[in-house]
Amino acid sequence: MKESNPSSEPIGQNIIKLISNLCFSAFVFSVLIITVIAITYQPPDPWLESAPALTKLFTESENATFKDDSSILKTGEDFIAPAVPPESRITEAAIETTEAKLTNSNSTHSGCGDLQRVNCSDPRVLIAVERFNLRLFKTIVFLEYQTPVNTSKADECDVLWRFRNKKDKSWRRYRDFRRFRFGFGVNCSYKVVHAGGWHSGVNARRSHRSRVGRVAPPARDEEINDTIPSLGETSFRRGKYLYYSRGGDYCKGMNQYVWSLLCGLGEAMYLNRTFVLDLSVCLASTYNPTTNKDEEGKDFRYYFDFEHLKEAASIVDEGEFLRDWRKWDRSHKRKLPVKKVVSHKTTPMQLTKDRSTVLWRQFDAPEPENYWYRVCEGQAAKYIHRPWHALWKSKRLMNIVSEISGRMDWDFDALHVVRGDKAKNTQLWPHLDYDTSPDQLLAKAKAMVQPWRNLYIATNEPFYNYFDKLRSQYKVHLLDDYKELWSNTSEWYNETAALNNGRPVEFDGYMRVEVDTEVLYRAKTRVETFYNLTKDCKDGVFTC
Repeated sequence: MKESNPSSEPIGQNIIKLISNLCFSAFVFSVLIITVIAITYQPPDPWLESAPALTKLFTESENATFKDDSSILKTGEDFIAPAVPPESRITEAAIETTEAKLTNSNSTHSGCGDLQRVNCSDPRVLIAVERFNLRLFKTIVFLEYQTPVNTSKADECDVLWRFRNKKDKSWRRYRDFRRFRFGFGVNCSYKVVHAGGWHSGVNARRSHRSRVGRVAPPARDEEINDTIPSLGETSFRRGKYLYYSRGGDYCKGMNQYVWSLLCGLGEAMYLNRTFVLDLSVCLASTYNPTTNKDEEGKDFRYYFDFEHLKEAASIVDEGEFLRDWRKWDRSHKRKLPVKKVVSHKTTPMQLTKDRSTVLWRQFDAPEPENYWYRVCEGQAAKYIHRPWHALWKSKRLMNIVSEISGRMDWDFDALHVVRGDKAKNTQLWPHLDYDTSPDQLLAKAKAMVQPWRNLYIATNEPFYNYFDKLRSQYKVHLLDDYKELWSNTSEWYNETAALNNGRPVEFDGYMRVEVDTEVLYRAKTRVETFYNLTKDCKDGVFTC
């Protein structure tokens, strides 16, 4: 009888056990790695750049025009999901519900013969307009309609509604009012036979008459409330404040200004303090090509939504804050408790237990040590989160964006044509000048955009007639075609002048690029210079 090998079975078992142990060890190690990553991971800011890269970016000079797609940085409304409650939208289902209620109420026409004049207050008129708009404007979310009003003609009504574009991610509403001509369809129901253009329904727009019966100047947007709140002595003393003195960021590019401002706001939120906001902004010379000088005294509210910022963060205007501070010191023997912080190297974490009424960060060191955003670097980056949600673009500028888009009936394509200094720099962009020449633009546009479409061109090319060849094939629109939207008869002009103590405000370079960019974003087809029009790299040779 053959004897079995007593050592063969234990060897096989040992190999299996060894493999099992190795697999289990690898599993445990991978779980440990994932756990460590999950604990230490911090969601990135919208600018996915390292601190050294940002320092390099902000210490270099900037071009005021479209340097690239991010020449106007995105703000809070660009990073949120659209949030409009379904019940607040005017939909086909909502229209059918309203129509059913009217039918049940037996409110029907007795016949077409007595309908020589359209009854604008008839709910069926509004239903006809709502259905017409839903069919025509596919990119618009309709939020609210006002009752149609009569015009001088028997078959016309003016209608005002509030809306937002589907590409807008904020809850802000815009308005349009148009003139509609009506006919009668089946069972003498109303139907729209013609619709006027953007803001053609002037009778539907609220107008305020003065005592002498004259129509007042255009009313300001009633949804904008950017008045400066006053604290009062009691509220002032109860508060805790974070005050940043001016540093090296002042008169730098707007992108650096925003990056630094959000650092300060983030620190204030972390410390549970009210941030003292200087509403006086210095616009860098790069945004002022005519004077090539820095311009101080620009109002924060020209560029950003102060009303939303007040709602999203605890802030106080610097002017109000300093006045209340002086009043307190004059009327009280005990001065206000203040802690001065002279270096950005004093981290927010070191200030969490400080009970001073005012934490006063002073930025007196030489550049770049005196940049506000240095506070949020290093270890502080793990604790301070920039509140991007709090900073939105100015509603006044966005009203201009909506008006330009609305005049093209929200049905347009766009070219983003980057030229300017880049086209002149043949070392970094050797093909850009030729690739964006009029002949090449026309040839490339034909391949991407249908002929005779509305074509908006967002560009830093200074010569208006540069795009004449495109006009042979498209309905070309440039920002300068809409100058009346910021002229001395415009709402924007009146509202910004009111913020500036009655003095006119220039529609400056930063405003121009911001409006240009936002119209570009709303196009149905968007053709970019880089990746579409030229093979040059966006940041120069060898950077693709």
